[in-house]
Amino acid sequence: MLNRFALRALLVALPLLLLAACGDDKGAQAKPNGNAAERPIPVTTQVVQASAWNDTLQALGTAKARESVTLTAKVSEIVQDVHFESGQQVAAGQKLITLKGDAAQASLVQAEATYAEAERLYRRQKELADQQLIARSQLDTQLALRDAAAARVRQARADIGDRSVRAPFAGVLGIRQVSPGSLITANSSIATLDDISRMYVDFQVPEAALASVATGHAVTAATTAYPGETFQGTVETVDARIDPTTRAVTVRAVFPNPDRKLRPGMLLDVRLFRPERQALVIPEIAVVQVGRDSFVYRVKADGSVEQAPITAGVRRDGRVEIVEGLAAGERIVIDGTGKLRPGVKVADAAPAAPAKQDAPVADSQG
Repeated sequence: MLNRFALRALLVALPLLLLAACGDDKGAQAKPNGNAAERPIPVTTQVVQASAWNDTLQALGTAKARESVTLTAKVSEIVQDVHFESGQQVAAGQKLITLKGDAAQASLVQAEATYAEAERLYRRQKELADQQLIARSQLDTQLALRDAAAARVRQARADIGDRSVRAPFAGVLGIRQVSPGSLITANSSIATLDDISRMYVDFQVPEAALASVATGHAVTAATTAYPGETFQGTVETVDARIDPTTRAVTVRAVFPNPDRKLRPGMLLDVRLFRPERQALVIPEIAVVQVGRDSFVYRVKADGSVEQAPITAGVRRDGRVEIVEGLAAGERIVIDGTGKLRPGVKVADAAPAAPAKQDAPVADSQG
């Protein structure tokens, strides 16, 4: 009977002993995990410092040629010869078209003959006047006739000159609009001529920013025609008047165009750089946006982090200016913000690669 009772007690106590052993194992495992939760979270931090910074004004501008004209003729006449092709680069004074000038040439011959006769009569009467054989008034009359004949010669030559259309300046011609044998008038377009070695870009700046815009300021421009390419220019002129309707002033920038990539009429995204100044600038990835609120994680002296509300200014090239909320010398988290919450402790991330390889920078000054 005793052996049966002892066996039954042993069977009852054995499960309790097993449960107690499992509980001790779980407690032993929970302790290391608890220590892991208290370990600092690896992040990348940076000390906030003042650095050189440029404010920018953004606007849309239209490209214009430095010189631009639509070529026309002064007279109505038949085109005799065309001396250019569409898109040709021409020099200043180069002949572009020749108009028929038979009538003008005949008028010149007649005018020259009249002048020659008037000149001979003037010289003869001058000899007679010197001998006092004719009145001086008669000589003066002949002098006037000679000068009038000379003026008609100059007019006839100018009429012949009008039969040739020349380039008023060096540039690139547009599409040809005339052909030999066609009749053109003073309103007929021959072609366009643009000097695009330098381009003007006009854009508007708000009245409030007028004081910070001056001749010589740097300007950049971009166009969808050349994605990823930026053109460099400078402010050449600030208009003397402000538009009373838009309360904006027109600014003209000049852009060198040696490759002839910019064309008249192009729409450009213009950025005007204000004078350089010192500002607190941090990487844009450090800013956490929640609705309309922005903040960064600031590292306290004990290694824990707190949320620091900020007011951001201009953003450019992956960096952002901090207007309010931070001071120079404070340390913030710039990478790894997604795993943080106020109060947790952080540590600069250790290089994950061997020393021979490039390791990530744990902390950068400025």
